[in-house]
Amino acid sequence: MIDRTPEPGQPHLVLIGPPAAGKTRLGKRIARILGASFIDTDRRIVARHGPIAQIFSEYGEKYYRALERSEVAKALGERAVVALGGGAIIDPLTQADLVAHRVALITVSSDAVAARILDSKRPLVSGIDTWSELVASRREIYERLATRTWDTSHRPIDEIASEIADWIIEVTPPTDSAE
Repeated sequence: MIDRTPEPGQPHLVLIGPPAAGKTRLGKRIARILGASFIDTDRRIVARHGPIAQIFSEYGEKYYRALERSEVAKALGERAVVALGGGAIIDPLTQADLVAHRVALITVSSDAVAARILDSKRPLVSGIDTWSELVASRREIYERLATRTWDTSHRPIDEIASEIADWIIEVTPPTDSAE
């Protein structure tokens, strides 16, 4: 079993999952329950470099992924609840870094996500079909990196946040297999 108890300075928790799964909403609530800071790496990128869609259109995905990797590396060194962008996990260095952290995979069904992505400004998502293809292409990585998994399709977000916070507070270290 891998001990994923955070070292001083490391995040309490890292949230991963597909676009529009609810990582930011959930992360804010978890952080509030834990009395911790919250970091959304996508929001940090936007604050420092402008809208993600604009970065993609002006500089391309490769440039964006380099910015993303830098923000992820910084965030993983902070004691906070950290939400990663949906594609952050495709970077091999990020994958290697996440092995040492408690990682919650946040999932959502295509039926439940359809309304969330209706007017999406996400550069790689133009509708439910592209979202589904994107999720399918990343599924193995998400599942391999996850310590535990929660689905946001039909349950109240506050209930899920409480469950995750309780899991973090538990005395026993988390297991290294997805639930």
